[in-house]
Amino acid sequence: MKGGTFRNTQWDPILLTSQIVSMQCCVYFTLGLLIFIANYLAGDNYTLDNIFEYHEIHIYDVGGRLVICAFILNSFLASLALWFIVRRAKLCLDFSCTFHLLHLIICWWYNRSFPANVSWWLLNVITATIMCIGGEFLCLQSELKEIPVGYAALNQKSDV
Repeated sequence: MKGGTFRNTQWDPILLTSQIVSMQCCVYFTLGLLIFIANYLAGDNYTLDNIFEYHEIHIYDVGGRLVICAFILNSFLASLALWFIVRRAKLCLDFSCTFHLLHLIICWWYNRSFPANVSWWLLNVITATIMCIGGEFLCLQSELKEIPVGYAALNQKSDV
């Protein structure tokens, strides 16, 4: 444990792995729900292509625009997931980048080609930024709460 901190900063691979898996599951679950709603509104069929096919990211029709909106809205929900799962502002950038790197790898495997669509890259940069900044904001709100210390803290415990 480092001096001057309240948290144990020892590297825990099991915790780290479980947080990464939890983040992937939560973010893909909410993204799936949002894209399902977007496809319902657009009258399209729901497939995994909407999540992993980079050609689905376009503004040519209502379905493509709704998929883009689902990704952007999901980045705000992913910020909440960072707040609930990671709970550390300084780790939000790491987890945001890890999610998007794994998403790139999955999309690359799913399409059997490297994503070359500029709109796919732009959307992922925007969603990673929103996810990271939103998660950092929420985590900082929790981290900066006052910690009752001293006599006042003892009085609060005895009142309960």
